[in-house]
Amino acid sequence: MADGQSMTVADVVAQVRDGRLEDFVREAVALVARELMEAEVSAEIGAELGEVAPERRLTHRNGYRPRGWETRVGEIDLLIPKKRQGPAYFPSFLEPRRRSEQAIVAVVLEAYVNGVSTRKVDRLVEQLGIDGMTKDRVSALCRALDEQVEAFRQRPLEGAYPYLWLDAKQVKVRDHGRVVSKAVVVAYAVHESGVREVIGLDVGEVESGAFWVEFLRGLKRRGLSGVRLAVSDQHEGLKAAIARVLACPWQRCTVHFTRDMVMHCRRDQRGLVAAALREIFNADGYEQAKERVGSVLERLERVAPKVCELLEDAEEDLLAFYSFPPEHWTKLRSTNPLERVNKEIGRRSDVVGIFPNDASVIRLVGALLIEQNDEWLVSRRYLSAESMALILQDADLERGGLPEPAAEEVGSLAAG
Repeated sequence: MADGQSMTVADVVAQVRDGRLEDFVREAVALVARELMEAEVSAEIGAELGEVAPERRLTHRNGYRPRGWETRVGEIDLLIPKKRQGPAYFPSFLEPRRRSEQAIVAVVLEAYVNGVSTRKVDRLVEQLGIDGMTKDRVSALCRALDEQVEAFRQRPLEGAYPYLWLDAKQVKVRDHGRVVSKAVVVAYAVHESGVREVIGLDVGEVESGAFWVEFLRGLKRRGLSGVRLAVSDQHEGLKAAIARVLACPWQRCTVHFTRDMVMHCRRDQRGLVAAALREIFNADGYEQAKERVGSVLERLERVAPKVCELLEDAEEDLLAFYSFPPEHWTKLRSTNPLERVNKEIGRRSDVVGIFPNDASVIRLVGALLIEQNDEWLVSRRYLSAESMALILQDADLERGGLPEPAAEEVGSLAAG
C-alpha cells in the first residue's frame, strides 16, 4: 500500500513535527481522501472495517484498486476500496468528467498553435478564455493526457469476455497537408462478471479487413479470451477477421439491417417491411425465428424481392443471438446499447471538426471512453451473474465449442 494511503493522523503530525514530511499538504489531502473513502464504503457495506455486524452488513470488502487522482497539490495515488457484491464503490469527490474536458481543450489548442485553426477554433479559444498559449504548454497538457489514455489502451485484459461489440466511426483528420477520412474503431465487451468494459481503441487509414485483423490480434495479445459472440454492423472485412482471429460466431446488428432493408422498397412499403422483420427478431426462440423467416419471405416475395434476397443471405448472421440465454437476447441482437456512447463521441468530434493528427483523435476519444468505463464500473451489472453462469458453465463452450447453429457459420467463414 502506498505511504500516503497507509499513514494515520498521528503519523502525519509526527512527521511534520520532526521535519521529516516534505509535502505536508499533499499527504494531508491523501489522508483525508482515504478516511472519506473508508467512511463512504462503510456506509454502503453497512459495517466499519473489521466490525462484526451481521444484522446490518450487506456485503464485505474485497481489497483495493489503484487510481491516480490529479489535484492542485499534485497527483495522489488512491487505493479505492472494492466490494464483493453490489455496484462497485466510486468516491464522491472524484470528477469523472474532468479528463474528457481537458482532452477537448487539448485538441482545440493543438490545432490552434499549429496553424491549422479555423474560425470555429478561434471562437472556441476565445470562449475558453485562454491567452498566451504556447506550443510547450499545449505539449505538456497533451503529454499528460496521452499517458493516461495509452495506459488505458494497453492494460492487460484478465478473465473471459463472452460478448464483444465492435464499432467504427469516420472522422476527418489532417494528414500530410490533406484532410482525409479515417476510422475510429472501438471494442466494447461484457466481462464474465457481467460488467461492461471498453477494451480497445484505434485509428485506421481505412476500415479494411487487414486493419481489423491486426486490431483483434492486438486485443488477444493483451489477454482477450473466451469470446462466444461478436456483434457489429455489416462489414465483410470485419466478418472475415472475426472468423480468422476469434473463431467465434458473428451477430449482425438487426437494427442496422432493418434500416438498410427499408431503403430497398417503396416509401409506402417501409412500415410493412420493418414490422415483418421485427417479428423475426422478437421470436420465442431459434426455431420459431426460422419459421418466421420463411413466412416473411413468402409475404414479401412480390412486394420487396430485393429485401427477400438479402434476408435469405444474412439469415444465420441475424439469428446467431438465439443460441444464447434468452435474458441476453435484447442486448446481443444489435449494437444499440452503444448508441449513447457513439453519440457522445460524435458530439465531441463535431466540436473539433478536423483533427490535427491521429494522436489527437486517440486523445479525445480515449479520454471520453475512460470516463464511460468508469461509469460502467460503478453502475449495476449489465448482465446478471446468474445469467452469465449459463454460458460460462456450459461444457461445450468451455471446451472451445460453439453454440449451434452458429458453429456451422463460423466453420464456413474460416474455410472461405
